[in-house]
Amino acid sequence: MTTDGFTTCLWFDGQAEEAADFYVSVFKNSKLGRILRYTKAGPGPAGTVVTVEFVANGQKFVALNGGPEFKFNEAVSFEIRCDDQDEVDFYWNKLTEGGGQEGPCGWLKDRFGVSWQVVPSRLLELIGDADEERAARAMEAMMKMSKLDIATLEKAAVGE
Repeated sequence: MTTDGFTTCLWFDGQAEEAADFYVSVFKNSKLGRILRYTKAGPGPAGTVVTVEFVANGQKFVALNGGPEFKFNEAVSFEIRCDDQDEVDFYWNKLTEGGGQEGPCGWLKDRFGVSWQVVPSRLLELIGDADEERAARAMEAMMKMSKLDIATLEKAAVGE
């Protein structure tokens, strides 16, 4: 086994190259890598994409055009920790554009069906507060949100 970490494989139905291009455009520290294409041996049409290797935010991925057999679901998601509301808004807007779906409590699905959690680091501080009442108020506020709003979470935590 190599010592340079894991590569996450994402299974698509003909959208591997489009998805890789999209993720590389959204995240910093990203780049496209090797693209492998079917040969005349198949099973796909010769010249069409089999896999696209890419890095998104320093994480290695391979996008596979595996066919319609499998779909993404919420059992696996990617968490994006954000430093401030501008980052939350950026990732939320980018990942829901073009057919993505908003979900509860900071969760969303992008247009490819991949689940993401867009989480401000401040939320973790608030719901992990040693003051249980403060933490409970922040948690209660979060449970009512779709995209997380740091200012609203902070106000809830102090009882406003």
